Amino acid sequence: MFVQVLQGQLADADFLGRQLQKWRKEIKPMTTGYLGSTSGVTADNYGIAIVRFESEEKAQANSSLPKQSAWWEETSKAFSGEVTFHDCREVDLLFGGGKNDAGFVQVMQGRAMDQERVRAETKRMEGELRKLRPDLIGGVTAWHGDGSFTDVSYFTSEAEARKNEKAMEGSPLLEQYMSMFDGEPTFYDLTKLDFD
Repeated sequence: MFVQVLQGQLADADFLGRQLQKWRKEIKPMTTGYLGSTSGVTADNYGIAIVRFESEEKAQANSSLPKQSAWWEETSKAFSGEVTFHDCREVDLLFGGGKNDAGFVQVMQGRAMDQERVRAETKRMEGELRKLRPDLIGGVTAWHGDGSFTDVSYFTSEAEARKNEKAMEGSPLLEQYMSMFDGEPTFYDLTKLDFD
């Protein structure tokens, strides 16, 4: 799997929503290897989208479509400034990956002190995490290629996520997980969710 992450401050979240609908109708039928996407907006109007493809080659083929370029040129007007892109060749799935029926999505971005250790430990913790966090129904971690990452967690609801998050405060599992990062990660709580 190959993942593209794009993010930036929005000037018009509603326009972005309309453009996503337009993409599904006009461009999606022309793509090959497209697996789906998750996008959303934070309370302070910051937009993040995670787009999944079968491979980097198929993602590039989509990017080179003239209609795709024209669509992005128009869509970029939804943002008030620069849009950041991450092309992620290494991707890990939690509980089978993203879930389109999630009621709440949280994005965490940070940097691992040791990427391979984080990947191995996360896999090892999966069984225990499933028991401790029944509200967590899936996840995608996309590695940016330099030890930094975008982690997308899918929850049944924000209320359940907050309740179980509070219950886990001070737990050895959480402390062990957070100790593997270089500095404090940044969290984005997404609302106005859009799944494809």
